[in-house]
Amino acid sequence: MLPVKRALRHLAALVLAAAVATVPAATAHASDAPSRGWNDYNCRPSAAHPRPVVLVHGTFGNSVDNWLSLAPYLEDRGYCVFSLDYGQLPGVPLFHGLGPIDTSAGQLSAFVDKVLTATGAAKVDLVGHSQGGMMPRYYLKFLGGAAKVNALVGLAPDNHGTTLSGLTNLLLYFPGAEDLLKATTPGLADQITGSDFLTKLNEGGDTVPGVHYTVIATKYDEVATPWRSQYLTGSDVRNVLLQDLCPVDLSEHLAIGLFDRVAFHEVANALDPPHATATSCASVFD
Repeated sequence: MLPVKRALRHLAALVLAAAVATVPAATAHASDAPSRGWNDYNCRPSAAHPRPVVLVHGTFGNSVDNWLSLAPYLEDRGYCVFSLDYGQLPGVPLFHGLGPIDTSAGQLSAFVDKVLTATGAAKVDLVGHSQGGMMPRYYLKFLGGAAKVNALVGLAPDNHGTTLSGLTNLLLYFPGAEDLLKATTPGLADQITGSDFLTKLNEGGDTVPGVHYTVIATKYDEVATPWRSQYLTGSDVRNVLLQDLCPVDLSEHLAIGLFDRVAFHEVANALDPPHATATSCASVFD
């Protein structure tokens, strides 16, 4: 098999694996999300946790499957937790985050307003995985989100795009392939390193004043690559490498968002810095 064709097969397998891994065998729908604490619009933030947490899924994810572990983790710690679906394509159920990312940011804006109105809170905290950790930055920078958001926590966010371990470079060898990608799944095309969307997003600086940023990355990430490109630069940024907290943690791109409790502990620290505790391998038992 030719090297290019072999690489394309690997790319297709990687995309398929990402999709399958984010959808359990018994797939849930947004309406099936727990009604107490998670997507409970009767939830009122406590004095200890005065801001609702909005969870933002990644590419191919949805409002339930991406958060089957983290949402209950935060709910058990007393947070009002909400999650949304965004980036839907017509005729494509369950697998979201595929539409134009600037449009998805508008959907996030509307959802945050809905949560703030329901809970009476002044601001929310955002926690996103992959695209869900990067897309909110457009909302913060261009759609007035900075006035409504206290913190953005990204789990393996592709803040400066991805090369998919170099596989996106193959688009250069197939005339029209990038245009086809933009036409059919613009949310994927927007995430390629050097895209027009990312150029606009990162021009003039990674962050906006008034928002606390945390990036939690893993060096075993095979999707948002190179992994150091996930990091942000700014005056109120904390970039964290998972393996600096727990050297034996082998989580890759999906695991860090789906079930890694070491990463979850660091999310909890980012949401409540005054009560943060040291994150280590023992955090899996916390």
